[in-house]
Amino acid sequence: MSKRSRRKKKAPRSALRSLSAFVGIGLVLVTTLLACAGNWYVHHPKKWLDSKASSWPRFITWPLEYFGSPFADITDALGFTGHDAVYEYDQEAPSGSVYFAGAPKRVGAPAPDDIVILDRGEFKIGWSNKMRHPVWCAYHVPQDVKHYIDKRPSFTIDKSVRSSPKPGDYTGSGYDRGHMAPNYAIASRFGLAAQKLSFMMSNIAPQTPQLNRGVWREVEHRISDLWAKRYGEIWVVVGALSTESKTETVSATDIDVPIAYYQVVVAQEGLNVRALALMFNQHGVKYGEWPSRHLISIDELEELTGLDFNPQLPDFIASPLEAELPSRLWPVGFGGLFNQLLLHYKY
Repeated sequence: MSKRSRRKKKAPRSALRSLSAFVGIGLVLVTTLLACAGNWYVHHPKKWLDSKASSWPRFITWPLEYFGSPFADITDALGFTGHDAVYEYDQEAPSGSVYFAGAPKRVGAPAPDDIVILDRGEFKIGWSNKMRHPVWCAYHVPQDVKHYIDKRPSFTIDKSVRSSPKPGDYTGSGYDRGHMAPNYAIASRFGLAAQKLSFMMSNIAPQTPQLNRGVWREVEHRISDLWAKRYGEIWVVVGALSTESKTETVSATDIDVPIAYYQVVVAQEGLNVRALALMFNQHGVKYGEWPSRHLISIDELEELTGLDFNPQLPDFIASPLEAELPSRLWPVGFGGLFNQLLLHYKY
């Protein structure tokens, strides 16, 4: 066979290689473009995103969300994109205290008017006998992990609370027994005795599995595993948003089913206070959602809940801090990036 014949047989293979390389480069360029455009897109406030989702074609918004959300989570974690609500405060952080600046204070509806505070030592609960679940729960997460986590305790009735549900009340309801003060953070910082208190039914509220086992748990672990390590002690208020009248109850009970849940998170490095708030609609959350898409200003959350968070914070720091709407969750740097991605895809 002549050299010319061999070259002719090889020519189609070379063309195929060139085509494959061209397609590969094209896919990389398109993916990069979508990731960059999506990064810009997902950093807008949730109200803006919701309006575009309803007015723009799905074939435009879906790729922007799909490629933009994971890319933004990486660039935000590294501090390359987004911004935080951070303001200087001339007081030292209240180390070791459950509250950063006082217990949440009811200022009006829809917060129920029968809130009583249950003191559990390292966390405190704003309980409603009418709703039969916490309205809010405040806890703190010191930086250092001091206790080994063994098997989970059993849920128990809280005999000190006359309207406490029984552990079996949620069975077959379709709702999880959702911790307000989280099992992992309480157990890893304060030990078994505190962990058992977190399994009392006075610390529980009905959550959908998609919320409880997904984005809610992811944020809990970002707080305890990543943010406490990076920023020091963390102060958290979590809670349930209900209507003034019970629009839904856990089956065969009068336990109110909240329409939404929220988390307010505060840290202080030196004199710099940073804060963020997240709100999750109970029945609108799906597995695999990115928590940063649920950011809300603390001011707006206060209007929705009828509560004043950190009421002892002076106006000169509370006003700008609570009005600011961050566009990202707190950065964790290169050292925390892998664990952050692992947390998301784990839950």
